[in-house]
Amino acid sequence: MKNYIPARSVRRTIMLAAAIALAAAGCSSSSSTSGTAGSGSTSTPASTSTASGTPSTAAVSTSQCGTKPGVAATGTPIALGSIATNQPGTSFTDIPNMANAYFACVNANGGINGHPIKLYIETEQTNPAQIAADAKQLVQTDHVVGIIGNTSIIECSVDSSYWQKLGYFVVDSGIAPECYSTSNSAAVNMGPRYSSDGAVQYALAQHASKIVFDQSNVPGTGYIAAGPAALAKSANVPIVQLTENVPISDANSVAIKEVDDAGPNGAVILNFTPPEALIILQAAQKLGLEDRVKLWGCSTPCNTDFLATSLGPKWDNKLFVNAELTPPDVTSTAAMNLYKAILKQYGKAVSGGIGSFSQMGFAEAEITVHALESITSGSYTVADVNAALKSVSAFNTGMLCQKWTYGNYPTHIPNNADYTVTPDNGKMVTAQGCTLISSVDPQIAQYRSVAGTAPMAP
Repeated sequence: MKNYIPARSVRRTIMLAAAIALAAAGCSSSSSTSGTAGSGSTSTPASTSTASGTPSTAAVSTSQCGTKPGVAATGTPIALGSIATNQPGTSFTDIPNMANAYFACVNANGGINGHPIKLYIETEQTNPAQIAADAKQLVQTDHVVGIIGNTSIIECSVDSSYWQKLGYFVVDSGIAPECYSTSNSAAVNMGPRYSSDGAVQYALAQHASKIVFDQSNVPGTGYIAAGPAALAKSANVPIVQLTENVPISDANSVAIKEVDDAGPNGAVILNFTPPEALIILQAAQKLGLEDRVKLWGCSTPCNTDFLATSLGPKWDNKLFVNAELTPPDVTSTAAMNLYKAILKQYGKAVSGGIGSFSQMGFAEAEITVHALESITSGSYTVADVNAALKSVSAFNTGMLCQKWTYGNYPTHIPNNADYTVTPDNGKMVTAQGCTLISSVDPQIAQYRSVAGTAPMAP
């Protein structure tokens, strides 16, 4: 059945980027959307092109997304594919939908040497058989030449060997361990483990005497929890690990336990999607618990103005959220201006608006367009497109702290530096600038031992 989303199930590293994608919960067992990018959205220009990845303070029109402003691409489409989880309590569909919005902008302005980009989006419900079938659908029926924007709880675990066998180098939003520990997956985000590292790292820097780390009770919790545990151990700070079944049915009990375990000088760190985190935080506020701990923290999904607005002023400068991408309060860069303009003009399918999830989709599309434009032969085969993706090096997305490189590495964690944001008057604002994730996490240390530390983006 054709639709507009994707997903799957094995390790639930639910944390990924943040922007409420909740409205798309639930779907048929395998749904997809085909068509030239931008179907169902408007086609008007709006702000600066960052196809080169170079930020600028100059105002720019979305007509600059492509190489021929205002000229619609009419050549043979370049087919790309994406798989995303979409189920009750967890939806990551904003990510490929935002990538599709970016491609729509490109297609309206010349495309790739006159070729429009056509993105096929498959949704899944953490069912391994369904996810494997989605991958084969994209390859064997839709004949995609690249896999872009995959965001799924277990897709990397299910399909990694399949993509390797066929020579696809995936650009994704990682969740499962294989998104970061294999040679053919490179994410724009840090995923739940490293984003949780960042949230715990901030709490430790504020001298929290104890960490309570709470996350969804899904496959992969042990993998995620290992990072925060390593950081707490290195700092000689005790850590309590909790898990909750989602959707959460008794948020009051969850909030009380978290606060009791943390104590007055401790920190509660959450790893949930925005709707579930909001339920816990609102329960804490209703019970008057927001000031009973030193601070509250959250992984990247909480980085959304939706959460800041819903919580209200009582949480200003009390909740500190890991932000894997440029905080939305930054308004002076070409990348952020273009992102917001494309979201407004082409992003009708993006339910969560401004936030980390849609920013991830923007960055993935930006990297892909940069790679496609580097192909001078005019041949857009699986081999050509994936060689171009793999060759992306030191690319400044304007959305990440570091320049982004795919590279020929056995593992990939190209985004390993982050911001911290906090609610302020209904908006998420920067509390801490770009900070490297600690190499106390052994997987961060392993990646840097082969790839080095990427230069920070200007």
